[in-house]
Amino acid sequence: MLMRRTALALTFVLAASTAAIAACPFENKVPIRSLTAGFEAWKAVTGAMAECGNFRAELDQEFRTKQPAAFAAKPSLYHLGGVANETMVPLVDQQTIRPLDDLVAKHGKHLSPNQLIKVDGKIMAIAMMVNTQHLMYRKDILAELNIAPPTSYDEMLAAAEKIKQSGKVRYPIGATMRTGWNLAQDFVNMHLGFGGTFFAADNKPTVNSDAGVKTLEMMKKLSAYMDPEFLTGDSTYVQQQFQKSRVAMANFWASRAGAMDNAAESEVVGKVAMASAPRAMANGKAATTLWWDGIVIAKNITDEEAEAAFKLAMHGLGKGMVQKNNAAAVWLVDGYQPGAHAQGVIQSLQNGAPAFPASPQMGLMHAAIGNNIADFFTGKATAPEALTKVEAAYLASARERGLVK
Repeated sequence: MLMRRTALALTFVLAASTAAIAACPFENKVPIRSLTAGFEAWKAVTGAMAECGNFRAELDQEFRTKQPAAFAAKPSLYHLGGVANETMVPLVDQQTIRPLDDLVAKHGKHLSPNQLIKVDGKIMAIAMMVNTQHLMYRKDILAELNIAPPTSYDEMLAAAEKIKQSGKVRYPIGATMRTGWNLAQDFVNMHLGFGGTFFAADNKPTVNSDAGVKTLEMMKKLSAYMDPEFLTGDSTYVQQQFQKSRVAMANFWASRAGAMDNAAESEVVGKVAMASAPRAMANGKAATTLWWDGIVIAKNITDEEAEAAFKLAMHGLGKGMVQKNNAAAVWLVDGYQPGAHAQGVIQSLQNGAPAFPASPQMGLMHAAIGNNIADFFTGKATAPEALTKVEAAYLASARERGLVK
């Protein structure tokens, strides 16, 4: 599977333009529905699509579990989907989204090459933003305690101890470690940061390794400074912890940065800064992965519906939307002006953060990790025991799919 790496988008991200903000230039007469995640960038994009009429957006953080079946229905339950590196893979495998080359030629000639996500030479998605988990921290608290922004996880632990002793926040660290997808993603980031691999050449698993053990041990050290219920913490929960001044640091999604300065719901406006994701080991790369988010269009709909959906998406991903919502994401859309919220993404790129290694086997590994390492954090399994369970679960799924003999 060939996917354009998000690192290539940096030059486009940094290219700004000036354009007049305009309302929808056409009236959409074909009823269109979308299913996407619910963070600020998707609210902005789907809000712009709604300006054209006859559009209904479903914003749901469980979109990744609902999309495969919804798009496989005949007709599809949704016309548009919001996806990222990994979440597009099941839709491609099931052949439930359509190539977009003809629609790009007709309505998307303005798109940057970096927005055109290709699989086997065909455009299958339009990327709208770069996303990654990077360090967010309370710059006021670190300044008061004379703590430099951590550049490694060892430094983050030292900073957390000082913050804990100061009593300035309830928990020094926040993390998206909810059992399942979130926990797996934190493991993937840290594991790559320790130089770990996931598969051998024959697709056999390689996570039960020195790097795998170090990953779990570091995650457990960090968890000592978190809410005791950290295994239930997802992105929305960590966002609210920051906004309510309950945490001081987190390796957290860039797509949530704008919410920190939303005066309607945040108590820490102007107090949260962004920096590169920390390193897991000396001289290592930033321990995070780069993602793109974008749109796909269902295969099991009419050509008329597909064209209407694509036109809506092009308006939703327009300059006017970006200029109204510049801080909501690190956009790949023309008109974006990089600001303070983009600095963590840019620095993580500069510090070697790799793209998330999306593939069918990685999807199975991700699920196996998320479902089998929680016992290590609750004391029910050692690190090697938990990783043995991960590998067994992956092998069972991979053999069923024919990925491993």
